[in-house]
Amino acid sequence: MASMQLMRKENAIVHEVMQDSPKSPEARLGMKVEDLWDVQEPQLSPTEKLNACFESIPVSAFPPAPSSQVIEIKSDTSLAEAVQILSEHKILSAPVVDVDAPEDASWIDRYIGIVEFAGIVVWILHQSEPPSPRSTTPGSALEVAVSRVTNAAGFGILGPEDAQATSGNFFEALTSSEFYKNTKVRDIAGSFRWAPFLALQKSNSFLTMLLLLSNYKMKSVPVVDLGEAKIDNIVTQSSVIHMLAECAGLQWFESWGTKKLSEIGLPLMTRDHVVKVYEEEPVLQAFKLMRKKRVGAIPIVDSSGVKVVGNISIRDVQFLLTAPEIYHDYRSITAKNFLTAVRSYLKKHQGTSPFVSGMVVCTKNHSVKELIMKLDSEKIHRVYVVDDAGNLEGVITLRDIISRLVHEPYGYFGDFFDGVLPLPLNSRV
Repeated sequence: MASMQLMRKENAIVHEVMQDSPKSPEARLGMKVEDLWDVQEPQLSPTEKLNACFESIPVSAFPPAPSSQVIEIKSDTSLAEAVQILSEHKILSAPVVDVDAPEDASWIDRYIGIVEFAGIVVWILHQSEPPSPRSTTPGSALEVAVSRVTNAAGFGILGPEDAQATSGNFFEALTSSEFYKNTKVRDIAGSFRWAPFLALQKSNSFLTMLLLLSNYKMKSVPVVDLGEAKIDNIVTQSSVIHMLAECAGLQWFESWGTKKLSEIGLPLMTRDHVVKVYEEEPVLQAFKLMRKKRVGAIPIVDSSGVKVVGNISIRDVQFLLTAPEIYHDYRSITAKNFLTAVRSYLKKHQGTSPFVSGMVVCTKNHSVKELIMKLDSEKIHRVYVVDDAGNLEGVITLRDIISRLVHEPYGYFGDFFDGVLPLPLNSRV
């Protein structure tokens, strides 16, 4: 009893300190959860309590994203311009606004989808048709190069011999071509996952948002203001992890966050199921696997298949399209060469970045809290789990952590997804 009273006293002190001088909007949101946590029925499990707390908070309470990250791209923007916009604002994707939509259009008619780095790359490669077998002229060097990569990217597994097609010269020619400069974002609408996209209203619950980011594998969720017929906020997996980091010290967070990863069933993806690419394979194989398996990043392993030497994420597609000159001296762009070239480029232009600093790893004995703090401070989306010998045992993503915070009640979404158009059947990305 004495220990329980001491714990309550400590929690009261933390509550008072955070209430008097909250660290951030995320910390204030954490206090709302704390207040709801305190009045939950004692017989409920911690997860059931959190479900009830988050169900009681509207998604409108989530702190707004930085203005630099709530970017809209017009449908008549070229692919080259779209890549530049995404790269400059350090975002993976952005909603596309239909320039032909009337001023009084609803949000469904105002937006045509969400464009992302990987979608642009894969669309370019698949839209480039190989020359006719009967043709006696080989065509331009760009057409030949694009055709070779298209054939490789479209079927089967790329091998080391295919890496020759992904030389620096290829990407320099591609990014300077009229094909790349003149194609508009609206022309690749078939690459969008939703039409226009899956969004929340401001009145939807925090729990709904967390479930979409975890169980339904959405990396970001737009929040729509129906009155303004536009996006009011964009909640990402990263912003949720940042919120959790800001809640350290609160009772509801500590009751969950102090557990070891192994205690809450992490990693979900074990060694045998990790999607990986070998360092001598073409870098395009990595991006192809990301799209095929719908994962945000994959490890690069050595010939043994268990030692991780690097990591490639969807975000890194930008380095193929915005700085192709860094590969000019490479005979081919293997995954290994890609890492070497980009790290050298970033050290020269940016000083430090998660890409340059190498792999971030942990063990199953780390706590959830330690992992959250690491992910938030390093601004990364995944951590690789290794054993004492440094061998790969699994991977933990932001989505995995969120999925262990709440659970989906039976029949929770009901008809929520009715009327939402899924990925087009003829879409290749």
